Amino acid sequence: MSIAIYARVSESSQIIETQLLPLREHCQRAGYKEVKEYVDHGFSGKDNNRPAFERLMVDMRQGKVDCIICYKLDRVGRSLRHLLNLFDEFRNRKVSFISLSQNIDTSTAEGRMFLNMLMVLSQYERELVVARTLDGLQRARKQGKRLGRPSGRKDSKPRAKSGYYLRYAKNK
Repeated sequence: MSIAIYARVSESSQIIETQLLPLREHCQRAGYKEVKEYVDHGFSGKDNNRPAFERLMVDMRQGKVDCIICYKLDRVGRSLRHLLNLFDEFRNRKVSFISLSQNIDTSTAEGRMFLNMLMVLSQYERELVVARTLDGLQRARKQGKRLGRPSGRKDSKPRAKSGYYLRYAKNK
């Protein structure tokens, strides 16, 4: 089994070994032979363009990785949408994921169940936020507040039509 260790620190002054040492020990205890490390220094978890993470994704898509292990889930990403898309891709490519400190292991039934529960709760949270936003907009309308972009000098003449609209009009 080919294992990829991924570690990330947001600031280059942080010590990456805090993550790497337990990950290496876990791989050694589990008897993993093929272990490759991908390490990003000074990149935020919300930034999807991280050099080592991108190399990891390329290697995974080329079938060089069977399992990805990280110290905590937030090391891989902080955006829910990014994580959901990522785990869909892992599942489609049959790549396992292990979060060492949170005890998530998608190679086990329990780990997949726990991850799915987290995703369901995340989806529920997102739907609550949308519902609250729509309720707030409805309340604002009832109070007579004007919603949307404020009008300005650019609104004094009709907007130019371009791009999609022109292609659509041409095909009619």
